Amino acid sequence: MSKRALLEVIALGPQDAVAAEAGGADRLELVTDMAADGLTPPRATFAAIRAAVGLPLRVMLRAADGFAAGDVAALCGEAAALRAEGAEEFVLGFLTPDGRPDLAAVTALAEVIDGCRWTFHRAIDRAADRDALRRELAGAAGATGLDTYLTAGSAQGVDRGLPTLLAEQARTAAGEAGYAPRILVGGGLGLGHLPALRAAGLDAFHIGGAARPAGWSAPVEAAAVREWREALDLPVAQRISLT
Repeated sequence: MSKRALLEVIALGPQDAVAAEAGGADRLELVTDMAADGLTPPRATFAAIRAAVGLPLRVMLRAADGFAAGDVAALCGEAAALRAEGAEEFVLGFLTPDGRPDLAAVTALAEVIDGCRWTFHRAIDRAADRDALRRELAGAAGATGLDTYLTAGSAQGVDRGLPTLLAEQARTAAGEAGYAPRILVGGGLGLGHLPALRAAGLDAFHIGGAARPAGWSAPVEAAAVREWREALDLPVAQRISLT
């Protein structure tokens, strides 16, 4: 039997977190302001969520919409304050104007969160060269905590990026340089994508809007998360029914 797949759910506050945990989420990504695709949450929000649930929490480090780092010193200050509050896992990722990884910004933050595990988020889907980005980050001295890439395989979402995801998973399985971090699939992800992704060995999935049937103005619903949990836990022979 295949190992249990990881299900990560976006949480904006304690109500979301409690519902996601009740539905079977394994981990939460904590953000604020989804109109900007997710920014660093206030420390008080992190503390309230941490008190409400026992799940691992990955906290976004991002100051503005887009993938430019902006004020790196201010972000480092936020990261340090969140660590002092008890944060142990993070999400970050920045690009230069020409689509390369912003190694200066990433390294500065990685030094502040040294010893913590972190996800490089969907900035990879906007990179000029995905493979080059992975290789550059693999060689960056400050990126030792990088253990996950959150990606749809394409800036247009999983529908368009599915072939890329399958190809990159094959390279991960083969142990290629730069492909050691786990692939966390998210961005336009639907239940119908799961059979192909699971058959290829992908085992980590990220949902946001899918956990909120009433939209982003409404909270996470435990039943919606449970639907994903049950779909991910299906025996291989039954997954075809999702398509």
